[in-house]
Amino acid sequence: MKKAWFTKSLLILAVLGILPLIGCGSAKSGEEVIVYNWGEYIDPDVLTSFEEETGIKVVYDEFETNEIMYPKVESGASAYDVICPSDYMIKKMIEHDLLQEIHLENIPNVTNIDPQYMNESRQFDPENKYSVPYCWGTVGILYNKTMVDEQIDSWSVLWDEQYADNILMQDSVRDAFMVPLKLKGHSLNSTDKAELEEARDLLIEQKPLVQAYVVDQVRDKMIGNEAAIGVIYSGEAIYTQRENPDLEYVIPKEGSNIWIDSWVIPKNAPNVANAEKFIDYMCRPDIALKNFEYITYSTPNKAARELIEDADIKDSPIAFPDLSKCPDLEAYLYLGEDADAMYNELWKEVKSN
Repeated sequence: MKKAWFTKSLLILAVLGILPLIGCGSAKSGEEVIVYNWGEYIDPDVLTSFEEETGIKVVYDEFETNEIMYPKVESGASAYDVICPSDYMIKKMIEHDLLQEIHLENIPNVTNIDPQYMNESRQFDPENKYSVPYCWGTVGILYNKTMVDEQIDSWSVLWDEQYADNILMQDSVRDAFMVPLKLKGHSLNSTDKAELEEARDLLIEQKPLVQAYVVDQVRDKMIGNEAAIGVIYSGEAIYTQRENPDLEYVIPKEGSNIWIDSWVIPKNAPNVANAEKFIDYMCRPDIALKNFEYITYSTPNKAARELIEDADIKDSPIAFPDLSKCPDLEAYLYLGEDADAMYNELWKEVKSN
């Protein structure tokens, strides 16, 4: 994401035991909160202000995908206080008894979260016992209007040979399989072996056209005109358009993924009270606004959205789309161990083919 190689190098050194994981500033009380979050998914100034206001030191670590995060947490080798997984991964963590219930009475700012993000539609945590929403968005296609003559509206363009070596795909098993599944009219939560094998075959057929399977790098490559088309998260699309006005974002007509990332507290969290203070701080309107302006991913914080001064952003169809007008959007569900294994095996076949 925006973070430079320097930050990632520090994290590598920390993992190797050469350097301790570093906090974001000095704390007065000697207390700390250990946060595990996506790369470039928070305004660094927010971490600093949290330390200054509370005296609690933030020890901060990053992950690139849910699938990288999960085994580290499951092993118990590292004890985190606050983590920010995606919807389906939260469900998996709940089922594997890796999370503790959050006492919302200790997070008064949770009332700033729009109720539509805290209702029974959150199938991964319908009773709001284990998670507090942080960011949400969609997955779609970003394309360069100077490199693409047509107006894109379908996932099928990702199989168009005229864009060979100019296509970027997500290096993520669920996001990768979502594309051919939706293209063929299937659910992105399919566990039907025939449907998944069809999706695998389509990804293998597409592979010679793909310039790279990436995660964070899709943004930089598209900004730099290094590719014509990329599968991207909506928050990334907002940022890329600021940097390169030739870029256009669209949710394909066949449908796509709508996702939500939320704060959770692991079962083995060593500083639960500080974790609650951290989550409450993230739900403060002014803080949620700072994070939204920095990372450009949609905020579920209704009070923060009211503070947005830029009308183009406040009413952005990318940041805050009218979901009633969006085509067939689905949230990822946790499908169980057998389905996980099947997806992972088929993804290995795609990558190794």
